[in-house]
Amino acid sequence: MSYRELAIRPVLAWSAVTVAGRLPVAMAPLALVFLVRERPGGYSLGAVLAAAYVIGEIVAAPVLGLRMNAERARPQLVAGLAVGAAGFAGLGLVPGAHPVVLAALALIAGAGPAAVPGGLRALLTSLVPERAVTQAMSMESVLTFGIWAAAPALATGLALGVDPAVPLLLMGVLMGLSVPGLWALPPGWQQAAKEDGTSLRRSLLRAWPVYVLGAASLTLLALAELILPALLEQRGIGIGWAGPLLAGFSIGSAVGAFVYGLRGHWPGPLVVQSLVLVLAVASGVALVALLPWAAAIAVALVVAGLLQAPAMLTRNLALRQLLPPSALAAGYSVMYAAVGAGYAASGTLAGGLLKVVAPSTAILCGVGLTVLLTAAGAVGEWRLLRETRESQEEASQAASEATSEDAEAAVRNVRR
Repeated sequence: MSYRELAIRPVLAWSAVTVAGRLPVAMAPLALVFLVRERPGGYSLGAVLAAAYVIGEIVAAPVLGLRMNAERARPQLVAGLAVGAAGFAGLGLVPGAHPVVLAALALIAGAGPAAVPGGLRALLTSLVPERAVTQAMSMESVLTFGIWAAAPALATGLALGVDPAVPLLLMGVLMGLSVPGLWALPPGWQQAAKEDGTSLRRSLLRAWPVYVLGAASLTLLALAELILPALLEQRGIGIGWAGPLLAGFSIGSAVGAFVYGLRGHWPGPLVVQSLVLVLAVASGVALVALLPWAAAIAVALVVAGLLQAPAMLTRNLALRQLLPPSALAAGYSVMYAAVGAGYAASGTLAGGLLKVVAPSTAILCGVGLTVLLTAAGAVGEWRLLRETRESQEEASQAASEATSEDAEAAVRNVRR
């Protein structure tokens, strides 16, 4: 199936809702820093607000995802987006409030829509035939990286050119506008069978290697984003190059996602694809730490970006293989929380290391952590796949034996 066949009204409506709902999420960390940077201790307070926002996402995503009702997801998606819009608008309306109030609003803004990306992804894959799922997820990834490439410039331009509160108000408006767009989409998606709460949690826990490998992939993005300015200073390169270099990473990721979707099936199991891609991205980020020239760093980042998006795509496709249909929305939400936790952990590690080692060394230490996470996730996923195959073979053998016994019993009855 080609990308042109995705140009149907429901998918286009889904894309509009996604842009309006995710652009505020991409703008949030930087917008929160600009909101309070002119107050005493502004940058530290901005970091705290951004941390509160991310914590809200990480904690709420799996909790709300587990409660997502497949057939009637719309009310939950509407509520999540409305709460997020209220949180962002509140931050923009009371920028001078007490830091505790601002942190609470940031927490609400992060927690409210935390399960929306997982629900929207499940809804997207229900809008297209099974053979087009890879292309649909690739299209989603292209859209996401495009949003993430534009968000920093938009947040910075509005905060510095107009007023620090304007980005937050715009974010509240955009997220609010995404709500009526949900009525252009189906109210939910069909699932083959429902599981009880215990079975659902067990299915999600069994898939832990997929989340670990997904988190490993995003630790590399955190290293590239958070340490790059300090690395450029270490190399004697103008810090103003950080923005264009990171934009190159995002553009490379969008291109990589598009190319991955051009071919429906790539050679090898998904876990092997993920392992190769994540290690290749890790090599690219390690080169960023070692290369002394801006042009060489730019090439390494673009190549790393090209491989980063397919690495994350294989994780979401792996969830579709390992989880029952009733657990997919929750699984996507848990993945969202896992990659957010990986980003936060890598950023925290990098920030601590920068106090005692050079930026290049901090990046290499982060790459080492990524390799360890990748190895743990890959080994766990291989075991999980082997167990799944063995249980399927046992079930098939049991069904075959039962069929044979029924046939023998029928023959005996006829003879009698």
